[in-house]
This record gives sequence, structure tokens and C-alpha cells, in this order.
Amino acid sequence: MNHAVNDAALDTLFRTARSHNRWLDKPVTPQILMALYDLLRWGPTSANCSPARFLFLASRAAKERLKPHLDQGNVEKTLTAPVCAIIGYDVDFAQKLPRLYPYDPKAKTWFTDPKHAETTAFRNGTLQGAYLIMAARAVGLDAGPMSGFDRAGVDREFFPEGRIKSNFLCGLGYGDERALIPRQPRLSFDEACKIL
Repeated sequence: MNHAVNDAALDTLFRTARSHNRWLDKPVTPQILMALYDLLRWGPTSANCSPARFLFLASRAAKERLKPHLDQGNVEKTLTAPVCAIIGYDVDFAQKLPRLYPYDPKAKTWFTDPKHAETTAFRNGTLQGAYLIMAARAVGLDAGPMSGFDRAGVDREFFPEGRIKSNFLCGLGYGDERALIPRQPRLSFDEACKIL
């Protein structure tokens, strides 16, 4: 089976895709968010642990709750994005392993050490956040991932039970290409990679 996708798909997902900070006034429907999740959930995680949790802030009221916790440079692009996703991770993800990883009944016990569970949740939740960006592009949305917020404040506001921790934010919608700056360079293979 040939797994390669065509050049147009590679352009959409990688080569011509851009991170957006300004958005067209065009709504993102719940159906497209469900389609986005239906794609990203198939990306691999350790032992299929799937710790990422996604909170899609689509209403003005929800985004206003986020506003006090944003760095100043992220306020306008967050409030004007049709949707701002909070990508979080569940430190108690192992509770779902009997269903998600039924091949080993002891899998749940692999993560009884809180530090190991947190590291695993953060790493795999970050992977799933990257899958969200790629899935957004695949379903025709643009994405604007960002740091620059008070994690503790966001966690208190949106995840007060303490089980879920925020990782990063991502604006979702239809980007305004007129606001894009020239594409920035990337490291070459020789700068970033070695083959041993």
C-alpha cells in the first residue's frame, strides 16, 4: 500500500500552510469541529493513552473568560478568532486505559507515579495538539497556535477540578491572508538532523 499523499495535500498540510493571527468574520460550525476531532483522534499516542482534552471557546462570553489570562499580544487575535481551542491534558488519563488499551489489563498501573503520569500526559497531549493543527488544515480551517497566557489562571477558570491542565491555545477559523507576514525560514536538514 502506498501511503504517500499528493503534492496538493502536502502543500495544504505543510508547505503553504501558515499560522494565522487575523481572521475572517466567518463562523466555524460545531460540525466542522466534530470532523476535526474525528480526524485528530486517530493520531498515535503511547499505549493509546489519548490524554488530550479540547475545550472549544466559540462564544464571546467564553472568550471573555479567557481574556484576563492572556498576554496582551494575544488578546485581539483570540477574541476575533471564530474559535479558540484550549488544548489540555488529563493527568488521570490512565483511568480510561482499560477501554483504550484492552490488550494489557495492567496498563492502568503503569501510571500510578504522579510524575510519570504528568510527563506522559503532557508529551502525548502535545502530540495530540499538533494533530489538531494538522486536522484543522485537512478540514479547511486555518490555525493559530500560541503560548503567551497564564496557565495557572486558565486552569483555575476552566479546569477547577485540577485533573486537566492547559498546555497551549490555538485559534481556529478562516485566516485573513492579507495580514500574513512573509514566511519565515526553517532549519535545513543538515542543521537539524543527523543520520547515524
